This record gives sequence, C-alpha cells and structure tokens, in this order.
Amino acid sequence: MDRADLRYAAYARERLAAMPPPADAEAFALAYNLLQLAYLLVTDLETRIHRPRGWTLSGFRLMFKLWLLGPTRPVRLAEISAMSRSAVTNAVNTLERDGLVRRRPDPGDGRAVVVELTPAGQSAVREIFTEQTRREQEWFSPLAPGERDELTGLLGRILAARPQDVP
Repeated sequence: MDRADLRYAAYARERLAAMPPPADAEAFALAYNLLQLAYLLVTDLETRIHRPRGWTLSGFRLMFKLWLLGPTRPVRLAEISAMSRSAVTNAVNTLERDGLVRRRPDPGDGRAVVVELTPAGQSAVREIFTEQTRREQEWFSPLAPGERDELTGLLGRILAARPQDVP
C-alpha cells in the first residue's frame, strides 16, 4: 500500500472504533489489509509474470495444480481452486488451445475426462514457477520465517472456519 492507503486505513479504523456496534474496527482493518494485499499481489503477479506470456494468474494456478497432482478431473480443479466449473472450463479451453494442457478420457470412468499438462505445459510451469516464487519471496521478505509460518497458520484457520455458505 502506498502512504495514502495506509493513512486512509488508519483513519477509517479510528472512525469505526468510535462507532457503536456492529462497527468492528479490528475486523475492518484486517479485511481491508487482506483485500489490499490480495489485490496488489494478484495485480503484480499478473502484470509482471503472467500477462507478458499471454496467461492469467488463474490459468497458471490451474497448470500449477496439474503439475503437482497430475491428470485431474475439471470438477476437482474447480473445488481446489475456488473457481466455478465454467471458469475452469474456460481456462482449460484457453490453455488447451495454446498447447499447454490436453483433455483425455478418465481411465476410471469412460464418461469423464481428466486434464493434464502437455510437455510444453510442464516446461512452462517450471519456468514460471521459478519466477513467481522469486517475486513472492520479495513480497513476503519483511516477515521473518517464523512470522511467515504464523501468518500462514492464522490464514489457514480463517479459511477453514469460513462461513458455511461460502464454497
């Protein structure tokens, strides 16, 4: 965040702290900072790493999952990516068009398909993973390793306990 964003966040938190419930200055500050970080991080990764290659961060995330998991059904990719099935289908269509993934029948269920990386896709993921990892390390360098672990654990707890009506 630039200094103006930090000043606004402090101002808003102060104003909310003076309001009666249900105003919650701490929840606001946490959500505001998480949203700002997420927006800036996604924008940075998209503009510096993925867009110059004609990709999106979402497309890379799917390819990364396929790199780790191997051939995977689209429905499973949607579940673990917090994406809709149609968003996964659209991303897979684009990646398939670009020769980075392919669909094939699921050996365990002839009616279903799995998506897998092509050799070109595997090579691309390895290359981009290295670049994205370096950028992520820059982003999180203000934190000591123990702080990074602690923040990761706290965010994981929040994600695990999210409201039940959130997919």
